[in-house]
Amino acid sequence: MDLARLRYFVSVVEAGSFSRAAAVLHMSQPALSRQVLLLEEEVGQRLLVRTGRGAEANEAGLGLLTHARAIFELADRAHAELRERQASPAGRVTIGLPPRVAHVLSADLVEQFRARFPDAQVTVVEALSIRLREWLVAGSLDMAILFDPAPSPQLVQETLAREPLVVVGPAPLPARLKLADVAALPLVMPSSPNALRQLLEQQARPRGLRLNIVAEVDSVQTVLSLVARGVSHSVLPVSATRLWTYAQPLYTAPIHSPAIRNRVVLVQPKARPATRPTRHAADLLRRLALQEYGSG
Repeated sequence: MDLARLRYFVSVVEAGSFSRAAAVLHMSQPALSRQVLLLEEEVGQRLLVRTGRGAEANEAGLGLLTHARAIFELADRAHAELRERQASPAGRVTIGLPPRVAHVLSADLVEQFRARFPDAQVTVVEALSIRLREWLVAGSLDMAILFDPAPSPQLVQETLAREPLVVVGPAPLPARLKLADVAALPLVMPSSPNALRQLLEQQARPRGLRLNIVAEVDSVQTVLSLVARGVSHSVLPVSATRLWTYAQPLYTAPIHSPAIRNRVVLVQPKARPATRPTRHAADLLRRLALQEYGSG
């Protein structure tokens, strides 16, 4: 059934005449009469009775009028709901963060996302960068922040910040250390293929240096705990030192010859369709990462 003709019919019934309805609809009376006639042909019966005062619905017309008003009410509700969804879309955004990034960004990320899109759901998944990258390729995540990810034709990478790596230790250190001096220290580091471990080894290997790894621990907080106990030194991005919660001081020294910086990268699957909530979530990650890590 043609909804435009149905609206013309309702207008005639509500106005009580073709002439008054035509004036309200800003169309000619013959054109309006033609549309109502086409509707009557479509339903196979007369709907209106012309009187000396105008036109009124007959029994069939009154029945159709009830249905027409219900149809238009439903259409108006659907239109209003779509407008509301446009203002505040629903859906889910799934974001992957390494644990130490999640520790500092998750609360602000979720709070600010919810303030903008209260009808959408945000899910934060914590894992090491290498696992998050696998889930991005598999299409399980909308986006993630990774450290020094390997390139992939399936992913779009955007470097948000670069952080210097520093040596951390339980006792005073020189003002700065060469990489050769760092390699000679007993180190507790994450196990391969951790991005930080790979970055350090990529700089050490061409120089003929072999890292003195005395223990492998993937948790940054546990690494700091071992440093606090005097077990070993470590190499961490400078932002990780903010997780130090122990009474004794933490000693740090930047690395030079060469200076080493990691990359904080926003990664998104190329095949994943962008929505307003995902675009907003990506903008939030850019801004929060800049606040936490600087531009580098």
